[in-house]
Amino acid sequence: MPKNLFLDAPGNFSFRQTIYSHGWYQLLPFLLDEEKFCLYCVLTDTTLQKPVAAVISETDGKIKVEIFENKIDQKQTEKILRDVRHILRLDDNLEEFYKSIKTENKLAWIGKQHAGRLLRSPTVWEDLVKTICTTNCSWALTKKMTANLVEKLGEQTADGRHAFPTAEKMASVPADFYKNEIRAGYRSSYFAELAEKAASGIINPESWLNSDLPTKELKKEMKQIKGVGDYAAENLLKLVGRYDGLALDSWLRAQFYKKHNGEQICDDRQIERHYERFGDWRGLAIWCDLSGK
Repeated sequence: MPKNLFLDAPGNFSFRQTIYSHGWYQLLPFLLDEEKFCLYCVLTDTTLQKPVAAVISETDGKIKVEIFENKIDQKQTEKILRDVRHILRLDDNLEEFYKSIKTENKLAWIGKQHAGRLLRSPTVWEDLVKTICTTNCSWALTKKMTANLVEKLGEQTADGRHAFPTAEKMASVPADFYKNEIRAGYRSSYFAELAEKAASGIINPESWLNSDLPTKELKKEMKQIKGVGDYAAENLLKLVGRYDGLALDSWLRAQFYKKHNGEQICDDRQIERHYERFGDWRGLAIWCDLSGK
């Protein structure tokens, strides 16, 4: 029998909008049951000792977390709930963002529907690797690479699901493994080097969540990682709560051309000028504007 845990959600929270806010819900170990509208995930760290499968849903205004593991103590329970809070961005304060778009008729839906929280992985490490999997390729290939990482390197849960692989696990295989088994292409050597540096403590992606660095400097630090350019760094910044950058890619550009420029290609500076009025929230404004309603 699953163990049920519950979390209170803030008043301006929408479970559905948060799940659909980011394509991450389509990438393993996330799995969305759209009929029941619940999100399957796998949580893991040294506190949990081994991966734990969970199902996140909403019931009676609360977030319900079903855990398929009987031997969970209080400390581990607290860690699971912290992870779910992190995934759903329950502690994000979006009041200033809502104020910044209040007079924008075309963006009024964001506040009304309590949108703006961007779904993220339980760890920055997972978000980092997945982001690299999105660069210079189709979404179908991103899904395939991520599925291969999870299924071939992720530790199994008690019910047979797989966690996202840890840095230590990814460091245990050579670059050729990523080329031949993960089908990571040019990213293969990047993954091998990144995993080794993260496993040895040379880099610590989790530190980005609470970094004191100005956004410009934090972005520079992120870009020291091979495979992380402007787009990837600005996407990662959004996932750690900084929305200064637009994270422009081919899809966002195409959406802007279609929605705001009569389907005509324009310079990136025109896109930047369009959203500059939103200040530090411009990255979230563009994402909601072009990927939402």
